[in-house]
Amino acid sequence: MFKRTALICIASACLMVLTSAAHAITTKPFSDAEFAKLQAAGKPVAVHFTATWCPTCKLQDKSLAVLDADPALKNVTILKSDYDQSKALQKQMNVVSQSTFVVFKGKAEVARNAGATEAPEIKTLLSKAL
Repeated sequence: MFKRTALICIASACLMVLTSAAHAITTKPFSDAEFAKLQAAGKPVAVHFTATWCPTCKLQDKSLAVLDADPALKNVTILKSDYDQSKALQKQMNVVSQSTFVVFKGKAEVARNAGATEAPEIKTLLSKAL
């Protein structure tokens, strides 16, 4: 019984390591400091204005979960901004609705989209920052 339990624990640990290594997209809460750091380094970054009550945002999150394992997007960072709490940032980026992605390659805005929910469409959008 002990050997079987130990084997299950080892297998679970290996699976967790493999699963965590499979992440391509980095997703973090938005912060001015992180955004400035990524832009200064010339990194691909998207600001995703999202709301917990938004059905479109929930569909976007499902597509992002699918895209999370896509190695083509391994250098992309998505900074999630709470639409209900980020009025100044919305004004700064000229965002008028939740479910909006604003995509940057370094400091240059290269794309934006409000309402895209399908994984291929979001991948195309995010790829413009690469």
